[in-house]
Formats: sequence, C-alpha cells, structure tokens
Amino acid sequence: MTSPGELERTLRANLRGEVDFGAAARALATMDASNYRRVPVGVVAPRDADDVAVALALCAEAGVPVVPRGGGTSIAGQATGTGVVLDLNRHMDALLAVDPAARTAVVQPGLVLDRLRDAVRPHGLTFGPDPSTHSRCTLGGMIGNNACGAHSVAWGTTADNVAELAVTSYGGTAHRLARGWAGAPAGLRELVEGNLAVLRTGMSGGFSRRISGYGGLDALLPERGADLARAFCGSEGTLAVVTEAVVRLVELPAAPVLVVLGYADEGAAADAAAGLLPHGPLTVEGMAEDLVRSPAGLPRGGAWLFVEMPDEGAARALLRGADALDAALVTDPAGQRALWRLREDAAGTATRMPDSTMAWPGWEDCAVPPARLGGYLREFRALLAAHGLRGTPYGHFGEGCVHVRIDFDLVTREGVARFRTFSEELADLVAAHGGSLSGEHGDGQARAELLGRMYGPEVIALFAAYKDVWDPAGGMNPGILVRPARLDENLRFAVLPRTPFAGEVATCVGVAKCRSTEVGGAGVMCPSYRATGEERHSTRGRARLLHEMLAGETITGGWRSPEVAEALDLCLGCKGCRSDCPVGVDVAAYKAEFLHRHWAGRLRPVSHYVLGGLPGWLRLITALRATRAVNAAARRIPLPGLARERALPPLAPVPFTRWWRGRGPGVRGGSTVTPAVTVTLWPDTFSEYLAPEAGRAAVRVLEAAGLAVAVPARRVCCGLTYVSTGRLDRARTVLRRTLDAVGEAPGPVLVLEPSCAAALRTDLPALFPDDPRAHRLAAAVRTFAETLEEYAPHWTPPRLDRPVAGQTHCHQHAVLGDAADRRLRERAGLSGELSGGCCGLAGNFGFEPGHHAVSVACAEEQLLPSLRAAAPGTAVLADGFSCRTQIAQLSEGHRARHLAELLAEAL
Repeated sequence: MTSPGELERTLRANLRGEVDFGAAARALATMDASNYRRVPVGVVAPRDADDVAVALALCAEAGVPVVPRGGGTSIAGQATGTGVVLDLNRHMDALLAVDPAARTAVVQPGLVLDRLRDAVRPHGLTFGPDPSTHSRCTLGGMIGNNACGAHSVAWGTTADNVAELAVTSYGGTAHRLARGWAGAPAGLRELVEGNLAVLRTGMSGGFSRRISGYGGLDALLPERGADLARAFCGSEGTLAVVTEAVVRLVELPAAPVLVVLGYADEGAAADAAAGLLPHGPLTVEGMAEDLVRSPAGLPRGGAWLFVEMPDEGAARALLRGADALDAALVTDPAGQRALWRLREDAAGTATRMPDSTMAWPGWEDCAVPPARLGGYLREFRALLAAHGLRGTPYGHFGEGCVHVRIDFDLVTREGVARFRTFSEELADLVAAHGGSLSGEHGDGQARAELLGRMYGPEVIALFAAYKDVWDPAGGMNPGILVRPARLDENLRFAVLPRTPFAGEVATCVGVAKCRSTEVGGAGVMCPSYRATGEERHSTRGRARLLHEMLAGETITGGWRSPEVAEALDLCLGCKGCRSDCPVGVDVAAYKAEFLHRHWAGRLRPVSHYVLGGLPGWLRLITALRATRAVNAAARRIPLPGLARERALPPLAPVPFTRWWRGRGPGVRGGSTVTPAVTVTLWPDTFSEYLAPEAGRAAVRVLEAAGLAVAVPARRVCCGLTYVSTGRLDRARTVLRRTLDAVGEAPGPVLVLEPSCAAALRTDLPALFPDDPRAHRLAAAVRTFAETLEEYAPHWTPPRLDRPVAGQTHCHQHAVLGDAADRRLRERAGLSGELSGGCCGLAGNFGFEPGHHAVSVACAEEQLLPSLRAAAPGTAVLADGFSCRTQIAQLSEGHRARHLAELLAEAL
C-alpha cells in the first residue's frame, strides 16, 4: 500500500483542489454528529467532478479507501473514515441551473439546502425534504442518507425528489443514473434479474420511512422502471461519489397555517397522528412535555402535534375533525417560526437532560408504520425504564419516525455493554412492529450491524452483492452498511481522559448549528466562521480540535498545540455558542482554559500584557495624572503588540469614580421620592476610564426613578480582560480582592458594561465554585434595564419617540438576555430592532495583530449595513463599549450611546 506521504504528494501533483494531510485537517474530519470517531489519513477538497475522478483513481491505485463528506452532520458515523475524506462542501457547492417550468434544479453535492431553497423561493418553489439541519446540511449528504425532514408526509424522501444523478465510482469511472439501465455498472442488471423473488418478497411490506440498508433497492424491479437514481439514494457513500444531481422541486404553499393540537400524553398524540393523514397535511410533528421546557404559546396538554396545512380552510377542517384536548391555529408567520424553532432545536435540546446530564444519538430516527406508533412508543418507554435509561422522543409522528437521544454511558465498560444490549433489544422491538432501524438518517456504524434483525439473510446477502457490483475493491466507505463495524467500537469517548475539561469538550455533538450562514435575527454564533467559512473556526471545529488534542493521536502537542492555538486565535470570545449552540458549548471558556495552560511558564504575547492587564494600566495612568500625555502619545506612537490599523480610544479626563466623589452628598437628580432601594453601581473599567458619561447618565436616570445609588468605596474589577487572555491565576487574584471589597451582601449590583456583567454572572462563580460570596455577587448582578424594571417598576421613562439602530452586545445576547431592554425601549418610544451577530471588535480581539480583517468582516455582516440603512434621526444604541468603538471607527457619522445616555438626555 502507498504510504500517506506518497499519496499526498501524488494527489497534490494531480488535483486542482486542496490536499491536506496535516494534523488539523485530519482532526477536523475524525467525527461527524454521531458517537463515533475514525481517523482519516488526509482530506481532499476537489474543485470539480474531474478532480473527484482523479482522486478516486489515485486512491484506488494506492489501496486507500475514500469517504465522501458534506456538512458532516450525519448522526450514525457514516461521514467518518480511515482513508481519504472528500470534502465536497468547500468548492463543489454550486446551484448550476433552475428550470421553474419543469420544476427541477441541477445542483452540486456540496450545496447547502437553504441556499437551494432561497434561490427557488422567488419562483414559488422549494425542495420538499427539509431536515432540521437545513441551514448547513448539503444535498449530497441528503442523497447519501435519503434525508426526509418534517414535510415528507406531503413531499416524500430525498429519493422521491431525485430525477438524475452523476456519480463516480472508486477507480474513477463516471456513471449517469436515471430510470432504465443506462449508466449502470457492469453486472447490476444481471444481479437484479437473478434476485427478483428476493426483491419482491424480502423487501415487501415497506412503508415510506423504510430507509435502512439499501432500502431503495426494490426500485430496480422492472415493474418500478429500474430507477437507478432512486436505488442509489441512501447508500451512505458506500457505492460511489455524487458529483451532480437533478432534483425535483415542489410548489411552495402561499399561506400555510400551523395547527397545534394538545393531547393528554405522548401515547395519545401518537395514536391520533395517523388519523390526521386523510386531511392532507404538509407535516405532522410530535413532541411531549419532557422535551418542551417552556410550553409558552402551546395549547393545554402533555404532548402536542404540530400539523401544517396548506391553507386556513384546510386547517379549520382539520380542527373540526381532530379529537384533541386543546388546539391553537396560527396564521402569523412570525408566530409559526417561533413554534417551529422549538422543533428544529430539539436535536440539540434533547441532548441535555433536565439535570444537565448528556444524552447521545445512536437511536435517533427509527420508524414504524404510523398506525403502530402509539403502541411502539409505549413499549419503547418501557424498554428505556427496564435498562435505567432516559430519553425524550419526538419527531415525524405522521410518518411513524421517532427521534430520541438517550443518556447512555459510553465511557465505562459496563455502560458500553448496556448500550449494546439495549440496541439489540430495541432493534428487535422495531422489527416486531414492522419498522425500519433508520427512518431518515441512515444506519452508519450505529445500526448497520443489526440490519439482519430487520431483513432476512437473503436480503443481507443481496445488499453485499449490490455493494460489490458497484465497489468490487471495497474502497468506498468500508465498514458501513455491508460487512459493518461493530456498533460498540470506534466510540469517540474512549480516547478522552476522564477530566472535567474533557467532559465539557465532548458535549459538542456535531449538529453544526454553528456552521449556519443565515443572516439576520438575534443569533450570534459563530462570527469568525461566518467571516472565514473554515471549519476550524466554527464552534464545532474548535471543539473537535480540542477533543483531538486531549486524545493525543492526531494532534500530539498537547496544551502547546499550534493547531489548536491557531484555531482559537480567531475566537472572538463572544459567547454566542453558549446560548445559540443547542447544547451550550462555550468555546470562550475553553479558550481561556487553553490559553492559561498553553502559556504557562512562558513569555506571553505582548497583547496579553497590554490588553489583558488593561484595568491595571488605566488605573496607573490615572493615578499618575498622565491621561493627557498618554492620549497624545497614543495618537502618534503605535503601541507594541497591538494592531496598527486601530486607533486606541482616548482616556476620559475625569474617571467616573473621581466625578462621583466630587459630586457631593445629597445630590439626587431632583427626585423627591425617598429611596426604597440602594443600587450599587459597578465602576467597570470601561465606564470608569473610557466612557464615564455612561456612568454619569445612569446615576441621573436611577435617581430620577427614585433609587439611591452607591459606588464601591474600594477597588473592584470583574476580571474580564484577564479571563479573555487566559491569565486565570491573575483573574482569581483580582476577583478574590473584589469579593473582599464587596462584602457578604452586596444587594442589587448594576453593571453598565454587558461584558463585565456577563463575566460576573458566569466566569466569577466558575473560578470560585466553592465560595458562596461569588455566587451571591453573580446572583446580584443586573443590567441597566433589569434594574429599572425590577426596582423601579412604577417609574415612567421619558418618551423619545425615535427609531433606533445599533448593536445588542453579544454577551448580553448569550448570557444576560435583552428582554428587559426591549421592554424599556418600547416604554420610551424607541422603535426598531438592534443588530444581531457580533460587532467584531470584541474587547481585546479587534486590537490584536492579525485580527483586523475578521473584525471588520463581522461588523459588515449585520451591524454596518443596518447603520447605512438607518433613516435620518435614528438613535444609535450600543451598551457595549467595544460596540460603540467599532461603530465610531468603521461607520461614518454615527455616534453610538448607552441606553442610559439616551434616557438621561431626555429627562
């Protein structure tokens, strides 16, 4: 066999696309969204079908297997492999043609589903299959797994919506597949004609979600037109590589209506689902109360069916015929989106049990005939209980397809043994109900070993023969579907040390919501991935690199790993992943821990000392009365270790606390109300030295609202800059001093700077888990709007009656929440929405060398376009100092202010 080094050189010499056999590239491809891990020898990103053919020919000559990969969201392990991974998402992602009259589109395999849907929506069309990963899954992956999604009740599986396929087999031979035998590999027609009885009887009794194995093989029967393209769908990369597809489009309903039906329990909802199908629904989705943590907006019940109908008339007819406990009919598109978001996030939400323990895929999508669903779910729940396991079923009840994540112990020998036993018994249960082990996502390594429990031995033998006709050398994704690997080997947890940090890193399940490129909305994750488009800069990519660093197989440098350091360098620390990732992966916290260990005992980058020690430097400059000299020098002399593209914001002539001390006693902004509450106003570094006008404005508003204001007499600091640069020992020292200064019972603590408030809410208790003072202070922290709402509920803010634009701070979005801010803005007559995403400056990030281009790209995604589109007279709001600085430096004619400033000016 050719060595990896020789193969890499040969591929580089013959391909136009990228060839990367380095540690980082291999590490990023070891896992998909499953429980499994296989280490490839290298990654190839082909430019086109010719590149694919050459790569397959060279790999076949070298005896190295090939695994095609799209978005890497497969949940059964089929997008991982030990050979060469073909990354089809990087370059082969084009929409080649759309024919609205014929209702077809020609796509490359790496095209993301939502890009196709966005492109054909102006024609009133869509692609019917719509898995919940639609914002990042690729058409090639959907073909490989025969993906379905919520609307398969109306529009079928991916196989039902594929007209033609261009594929290339191992060795480099191209095939064009449609109906008829043209393009078939040698021997396939003879194989089918010799096994007609097996195809007609061994695969009979199927239903729409029979996806397992080569479940579409009976499409090759003569009475079904020998549909080669349909039979190929669901082959999970084991036959050949898709290089182009002609897909069918369906008419998009003009005004669909969502009907939500409430039932007493899950079994009742499941029993009712099949009876709704004669009404012609577009989808029938089900979930129970153990998945929906906040049932706001849902009708009464312990379980619900989400039924989408093509129009209001059909929806009302359904309501009259449905025997539900309660119901809601939703015509408003925004209301529908909010409810559907509950369902789309379920794959991640179900990964966290109510007690915050993890649940895992493995039995994510088995299906039974819809009429059997209620009985099956009752027996499934009983089986879980018998094994001491927990899971929260949900899914496509109208098609009998159930998604569930289960709290398997996949680390200990006993836990893995239970996983195997449960899997075998569940496979028997599914088969007893006439079901399919996979209902839409493929079998991969998770279930392929158990296919014999669903199909008879003749069918299993036919599957093997079908694979061998297409792939006689066995080079396409070996170990999947045919001659499969065991379901309890290659588990990704086995390589990790048993440490708390490893446990946190392992929570990334790979659903890749961080790879979404959808613009708009309040979401933040993941700004650096959106700017670069590189997997290593996604939340998932960084978690995977840390996983491999801890495993020590592909990334061998440990905490000194340059590959991990490079990937984390462009993490803005926005914490968007903490809230937007369905399982709450917190890469900002991981980065702080990594930097802490990476630089232990070594000289750090200059920026870590300059920016990481910012509170100390500013305090020293102020104590020396050197503010004016430093401002003048900063305008002329570049500061070592900082980006030369950035001008440093000037220091304020008078710090906030000096103004406060010189203000004199008894000054209360004109209020005659005796204060009932004293609010401690936190003098964060930014409000103290750089923007004291925000602090002064807050004092004026708070006192006008009838609140007394106090400022800590001793020096305090949230430790943010030390945490963000990984100087955790220094952060603990600073925060310990802060806790001593604040005392035992601080009362409400108002922190104007969102990043500092977030640090006190989350980083402080994480650094001092056993100090009750840390938890009390964290619980006492309030934002400006929260303080007014909670402690001055009867105060009426001044009316500004202006539109607003600007930026919601990413830490506010991720940690603090902005509901109180929205209500306060509404009461003050401030209309409009602030930008989601991240401003891109992100504290020290935008001032560090090499970050300027990414910083600007982040701002250009949402913030700067919103400011350019703002009408004259629009007030620009940004509570974060970084956001205000970014706006001042990158936009023309806009001065952003803290909400406290706007209200104070209007008093």
